[in-house]
Amino acid sequence: MANIRNQCSWVHAGDPEKATEKSKDLVRMAVAKVGLLEPLAEPTLEINQSALVIGGGIAGMAAARTLSAQGYHTFLIERNENLGGQARFLYETWRGEDIQQNLAKMIDDVQSDDKIRILLKTEIKKVDGFVGNFETTVQIDGNEETLKHGVTIIASGASEFKPDQYLYSKDTRVLTGLELDQKFIENDQSVNQLNSAVFIQCVGSRIPERPYCSKTCCTHSVQNALKLKELNPGMDIFILNRDIRTYGLREDLYREAREKGIQFIRYDFEKELTVDQDKEDIRIRFTDTTIRRKMEIRPDLLVLATAIVPQKENPLAQMFKVTLNDDGFFMEAHVKLRPVDCATDGVFICGLAHAPKPVDESIAQAQAAATRAVTLLAKETIQVSGTIAEVSPVSCSSCGVCIEICPYSAPSFLEEGPFAGRADINPVL
Repeated sequence: MANIRNQCSWVHAGDPEKATEKSKDLVRMAVAKVGLLEPLAEPTLEINQSALVIGGGIAGMAAARTLSAQGYHTFLIERNENLGGQARFLYETWRGEDIQQNLAKMIDDVQSDDKIRILLKTEIKKVDGFVGNFETTVQIDGNEETLKHGVTIIASGASEFKPDQYLYSKDTRVLTGLELDQKFIENDQSVNQLNSAVFIQCVGSRIPERPYCSKTCCTHSVQNALKLKELNPGMDIFILNRDIRTYGLREDLYREAREKGIQFIRYDFEKELTVDQDKEDIRIRFTDTTIRRKMEIRPDLLVLATAIVPQKENPLAQMFKVTLNDDGFFMEAHVKLRPVDCATDGVFICGLAHAPKPVDESIAQAQAAATRAVTLLAKETIQVSGTIAEVSPVSCSSCGVCIEICPYSAPSFLEEGPFAGRADINPVL
């Protein structure tokens, strides 16, 4: 391009004749430069038409099943010895569906699927490659194996926050929401004999350390409170909250709870809510914001609606070059346009690894991530951009600085050939 407007007509507006001559010179220079240029090649690379799903929870299994149904071989990696993730500790969905029964069927379907290879007690050690041609080194029972795949779906999940307040782990009558679910799963008859129960919301959530809402806690507590009422209609149940977020059709649960006598009490978050032991009683003291009075309850059972927290150490983010948000969850490329894609091409996210969400939303997002992955796997080849950086092997001193600072890990040392030990650029990255 010869820029004769900015470089001639505008800067030499008072001398049109000289501006014209300069314009001719600029055009001649541009033509001469074009004669020395070489066309940009856009090479094509073959795609490995298999997928890697990280995490054997309900989202990971849903993604693997969706990929398998499309005819693609899938590696399903789980670091624990059992599939199921956090769903193993849940009793029912908010619609009343038996999670354990549906989970058992899903696990059976995955285990009997010929296109899904399940790797339990497996840790990821290293990730190489790029979209269409990833190579992931995993450790299985002390032995390392390299898995080759074209796309990756991260469904590594999250965990329940374990508080160090409200007498948790100091009194057996203080449970988390998942621990109460476990009693329902085991058909523990002790909960039938209770006379009163209190739920405390937002334990570990909506605080400076974790400002986000965990989304599932309110519905989960209302659901468990209704289950306790079903087991013992005479039980007094109180839900202490800052506000209740039973969104969408879950509002019906809230209305049902109110009709059945479950008390919702807003407490003042600015004034401390205390839980201590008074002789053999659990004593809860707080300020009711509605009547503006200090209150005291002595329940038989205290249930803490704890936060959903991401993994403390998350090496996957660095291995796959994907971004974490301020809360520690994996961040999507664009919340509206690419809600299940990561910024790194060929890497997708779903489930609790992305953000706190209920089971049905995790499954829907897993199916969306798998469907997006299929749009890549369905291609036999991909085209690589022709515009890349270059390294002159003659001038390269093998200092390694470009390898250390490149955020895309595009440079690497050549391992063989006349310029072995010199830097080279991967055109895909």
